[in-house]
Amino acid sequence: MISGKKIILAITGSIAAYKSIILLRLLTKAGADVQVVMTPAAADFVSPLTLSTLSGQPVHMDLFKDGSWSNHVMLGRSADLLLVAPASCNTLAKMAHGICDNLVLATYLSATCPVMLAPAMDEDMWHHPATKHNIEQLQAFGHALIPVEHGSLASGLVGEGRMAEPETMLPYIEAFFASQSRLIGKRILVTAGPTYEPLDPVRFIGNHSSGKMGLALTQEFAKRGATVSLVLGPDVQLPSLPSTVQVTKVTTADQMYQACMSQFSEVDIAVMAAAVADYTPVVVAEEKIKKAGSELLIELRKTKDILKAMGQVKKSNQYLVGFALETTNEEEYAKGKLVAKNADMIVLNSLNDPAAGFGKDTNKVTIFDREGGVQSFPAKSKIDVAKDIIDLIQQKLDV
Repeated sequence: MISGKKIILAITGSIAAYKSIILLRLLTKAGADVQVVMTPAAADFVSPLTLSTLSGQPVHMDLFKDGSWSNHVMLGRSADLLLVAPASCNTLAKMAHGICDNLVLATYLSATCPVMLAPAMDEDMWHHPATKHNIEQLQAFGHALIPVEHGSLASGLVGEGRMAEPETMLPYIEAFFASQSRLIGKRILVTAGPTYEPLDPVRFIGNHSSGKMGLALTQEFAKRGATVSLVLGPDVQLPSLPSTVQVTKVTTADQMYQACMSQFSEVDIAVMAAAVADYTPVVVAEEKIKKAGSELLIELRKTKDILKAMGQVKKSNQYLVGFALETTNEEEYAKGKLVAKNADMIVLNSLNDPAAGFGKDTNKVTIFDREGGVQSFPAKSKIDVAKDIIDLIQQKLDV
């Protein structure tokens, strides 16, 4: 899976940089075309000459050298993966906040390829809230993380924070390319966020959906090489997304229906994660409704059922995934929805679980499929939940 892949190995200032020499050797032996980019601080730990000899290519370290400009833009646009190993605490912080003061960061900020991080630092730094926040932010960008290991640290302490051993990292990289290649060329439709149904020019009926689950799914699909069409509801904080993601912004349930149905026939997989309103006002006032009387009666009508409409026209080569959010009889309703909507998979999350629900960064799901399979997962970050969902879809499709 690694043979022929173009990998940028970015090395930052950490004692763990010595492991990058071994990692570079393993990658080149596996057939990868590796270009090394390093920070000036990294050169205090490993020799550019050693890295250049092993990679067979010049090592890039300076934005300007001998009066010429290093084209960091092309580095990040032509690669299949940017691997930052070691990723120091300082570099992770700069990446999370868009700081650009060396060639590694300039390459990172202009890269269009997937990014993988192998952190390395002392235990107290690893567990610091600022570092945790930075890691969460980088994962929210869609970057893959190679877990740190427990062991002896440069400080003399023993604990978490060691960069993974090169022999441990290689399977992560292989698995990344394996999972990515399965979805390359696939067309995916994802919905995210709420819908707002207007009462008048000022007020609307809505819900508390943040769109985080749909965005996590979008990022994970894109990271695995798919082309994603994201239909996005209102007031969702949109992160930076790869160029392979096309965003259609909508407000109402009807607009989401129109956007989804116009694209559904062209996609391979559709994942309906949006919280679409079930009802919308029959009449929308042209002017703000004034406060008058003790009651205000609003007549509502059902919105179009997007998942059901898709299920009715779904082709045999398409895979349709719906979401269910229930407060009672959760499993019964989820299974019923699976049949009634002609879906292939239903992802159930519950408002009764403190780790799930609107606006949270975590979710706890149970997944039902049309073959009768049921799989429950513990509470995880929505990024990890997205990985679980897509892993199951790939298993079902054998792609």
